[in-house]
Amino acid sequence: MVRGSNFIITFLNCVTLLVSLVAIGLSIWLNLNNSSKLCQEVLQKPLLILGVYLLVVSILGLIGSLCGFSFILLIYLFLLFLLIVGLLCFTLFTILVTNKNVSKALSGRGYKEIKSGDYTKWLQKYVDNAENWGEIKSCLVDTKFCQRIPTDKGADFYKYRLTHIQSSCCKPPTYCGLEFHNATYWTMPNTGPAVADDDCKIWSNVQSELCFNCQSCKVAFLDHIQKDWKICSLVNFGLLLLVLFVYGVGCCAFRNNKSKGNHRQKSCPA
Repeated sequence: MVRGSNFIITFLNCVTLLVSLVAIGLSIWLNLNNSSKLCQEVLQKPLLILGVYLLVVSILGLIGSLCGFSFILLIYLFLLFLLIVGLLCFTLFTILVTNKNVSKALSGRGYKEIKSGDYTKWLQKYVDNAENWGEIKSCLVDTKFCQRIPTDKGADFYKYRLTHIQSSCCKPPTYCGLEFHNATYWTMPNTGPAVADDDCKIWSNVQSELCFNCQSCKVAFLDHIQKDWKICSLVNFGLLLLVLFVYGVGCCAFRNNKSKGNHRQKSCPA
């Protein structure tokens, strides 16, 4: 049983060790890469923290399993316990902040427009914050997000399946009644917008502005965050189950090591 549990821990920690090195390497590459944009740079610290934490946990797990040091295994299990608590809290947090959204399908259009949604106050405050939204807007501009949509004209353009962010940030809201020229160039009719809405006035043909400051764009981004976080919560739940399994095997190895008298120091295998 000791050998079996130690073998499983050794194998899993070899995998997490490789993952930690990849995370640390990617974080360093993002830091040294001068061409990396703000939307990439926000990943540096989380990747570095996660990579270093996994590196420490993996090394302790390997030492404890290969050398049979019960004290090292105890520290390893404690760090795993902290990881379990963190994953559990994050899973609950993602569930609380991802509520249903409300999007409206437009007749004769291949895309939807989001006019309002059911969002938590935390997400709304995050997006409404001028500094946070300035960073998000910079990412959309730097990655030339709106230049990816098709240049088809007239009816062909309306049939294209734009994403929520593309339909809300790269073009004016359809209810504004602006005149179409191309995907990112619309003009106001002489009679003015069809409805009195601030987003209709905010729209700009300047490619670095477009409808990035529109409320509809912010709401669409909230919808995008919620969908990503729902996926993240599922992945996080699967990771939580895996860590719980590793924690259980580690506890088994720790108990068996103590029962076999392996708590006394002994040399590691060559």
